[in-house]
Amino acid sequence: MKSYRRELTFHTNTRRAYVNITPDIERALAESGIKEGLCLVNAMHITASVFINDNESGLHSDFERWLEKLAPEKPHSQYAHNGYEDNADAHLKRSIMGREVVVAITNGKLDFGTWERIFYGEFDGMRDKRVLVKIIGE
Repeated sequence: MKSYRRELTFHTNTRRAYVNITPDIERALAESGIKEGLCLVNAMHITASVFINDNESGLHSDFERWLEKLAPEKPHSQYAHNGYEDNADAHLKRSIMGREVVVAITNGKLDFGTWERIFYGEFDGMRDKRVLVKIIGE
């Protein structure tokens, strides 16, 4: 069995963003040479997420509105965590959206459903953050 590891770095210019990282993962898969196996993609920061969904801007707007209702950014004083940093809402949003995804690899391709794509969700951006890609298989 082969193993491949790569770190990707993302820097958003806004506090929150949704980035389609599927092409980055497909490039990593091609570099790995693995044809059958599993691909793990996970955010390496506790205020960012990796998830699978549809690449549709209306849905991304819906995520933003829904997450703001569940864990509003302001007022910062509503959170016990806030003090040194004002990002408690980002921690909660990450908990809701998830840390990682695992995708099967079949015939050298990510084995997706019709509309599935991999996204990086940023909830406390404007600085570099890492995403781990770990691919195992043959």
